[in-house]
Amino acid sequence: MLPKLLTNKETAALLGVKPATLDLWRWQGKGPVFRKIGSNVRYAESDLLAYLEAGTRQSTSQQFHPQT
Repeated sequence: MLPKLLTNKETAALLGVKPATLDLWRWQGKGPVFRKIGSNVRYAESDLLAYLEAGTRQSTSQQFHPQT
């Protein structure tokens, strides 16, 4: 089954950040994993859920270590 793919704008809205933030994260090699389809950037919904889960913490002193 193919994953549901979201645009940069849809992903930014879901994560509560600006689309330019996602652009910067991609350039810096951080943030959620993404796919390039031709010149289009798409994010799989399942990857975004995993990214959000990886950010779950029990205290503010815990470091964020996303899985790559």
